[in-house]
Amino acid sequence: MSALPAVVADTAPARLPARTIPVAAGDGIGPEIMDATLSILAAADPALRFHHITVGLKAYESGLPAGIGDDAWTALDEHGLILKGPVLTPTGEGYKSVNVTLRKTLGLYANLRPCVAYHPYVHTRHRSMDVVVIRENEEDTYAGIEHRQSEEVYQCLKLITRPGCERIVRYAFEYARAHGRRKITCMTKSNIMKLTDGLFQRVFEEIAREYEDIESDHMIIDIGAARMATRPTDFDVVVTANLYGDILSDIAAEVAGSIGLAGSANIGEHCAMFEAVHGSAPDIAGRDIANPTGLLLSAVMMLVHMGRSQPAASIHNALLRTLEDGLHTADIYRSSVSRHKLGTRDFAAAVIDRLGTTPQIMAPVYYPESAPALPVRPLASITRPRPAEKRLVGVDVFLNWDESGRNPAVLGQRLEAVAGPDFRLSLITNRGVKVYPAGNRHTLCTDHWRCRFPMTDADAGPGAIAALLVRLAEAGLDAVKTENLYEFNGVRAYSQAQGE
Repeated sequence: MSALPAVVADTAPARLPARTIPVAAGDGIGPEIMDATLSILAAADPALRFHHITVGLKAYESGLPAGIGDDAWTALDEHGLILKGPVLTPTGEGYKSVNVTLRKTLGLYANLRPCVAYHPYVHTRHRSMDVVVIRENEEDTYAGIEHRQSEEVYQCLKLITRPGCERIVRYAFEYARAHGRRKITCMTKSNIMKLTDGLFQRVFEEIAREYEDIESDHMIIDIGAARMATRPTDFDVVVTANLYGDILSDIAAEVAGSIGLAGSANIGEHCAMFEAVHGSAPDIAGRDIANPTGLLLSAVMMLVHMGRSQPAASIHNALLRTLEDGLHTADIYRSSVSRHKLGTRDFAAAVIDRLGTTPQIMAPVYYPESAPALPVRPLASITRPRPAEKRLVGVDVFLNWDESGRNPAVLGQRLEAVAGPDFRLSLITNRGVKVYPAGNRHTLCTDHWRCRFPMTDADAGPGAIAALLVRLAEAGLDAVKTENLYEFNGVRAYSQAQGE
């Protein structure tokens, strides 16, 4: 039932030192569910103090494009953690996501999302589901590097690094070992993105060999997501890249019962952020009907992270007992199993009333006093491979070209005329498909062309690329981007074009 291992419960609450938690209520339903959560935290752990900070719409409206006030940065630096409600990012140019900014600025590289079924009290088709999705939190397309390069074509860069892969994969294995998990599944799209996703899979397989006590396997993300939706009990822990993990954890949460019940932890070396997975739901804000469970379970993970396992277990068990007693908020209310439909405040009061009790049907939850619940792998311990021999062997030049009816043969002839003396034109692709030489006349061509120029002179260097770009400009061709082509230790380090 729990994402953490069971141990013998303490029979009496321990006296805990005072601790201050920076709190950002957020937007929409955020203030309501935060008030409910803090009331439960205060009842279970009276030594806690809460410091409210400015994050979200108020910060945006005060002219802060990242939506984070200076008081928030100061508090995070002092206390090393934050409990955050859902935040609404305004639409339009110039506004940055609070979540992405905090994760990347603070190095919160691991996103932990347990997805548990609460059968029969919350509807689910998979009553024994208990999956933890561990998502890399800083890289991938969430680097947010995008460009418009022509009238028709926009680009988003996918960045995957070896240190980033190693940190998240080791975190997943250490988490599994610490919490008695038996199996880790890595999900990628390495059959298509052979370099980026291929690196993630390769690092996973390398590290898996160091953990012989834990079963491991790899699955392509599309079938993996389908299996998560239909056969989630096949999975125990899943580790994956940023975008896949975002999508997959939402699928898992919904399959388990509701995304509104899912909490998450964002863990780094020096700081941690705890937040519900769901959004700010402004359509129901102020109506006292929101379910605080997602944020409350995030707060439970926060307490475990802080070493306050006794109040964490007390709150978690009280929540389970509340669900068992049929006291449900509107989003999970069903007349067949629910006794009373409660608002946000009354639901929090019901949990408080049950502190010190344990569930009778669902398995009770206990958290260990020792061994950290959320192990962190220091960046300094990441393996640094020996430097490879790097050799420049050519360049891909991307052109914005919309002439001559977009006839690839015409463009090819113009490029061949300016390729020398250090390069030859080997092919042209459009949207990744080879169109010259010997392209297919049915291929749809946009105004954006990748033109591959292998070097014909092994001694030519970066200066030759600059000279090529000058010749292209003089020929009236608009180069909007270049990518150098390299070999590392004699191995091609760029994707082979279709038809090359």
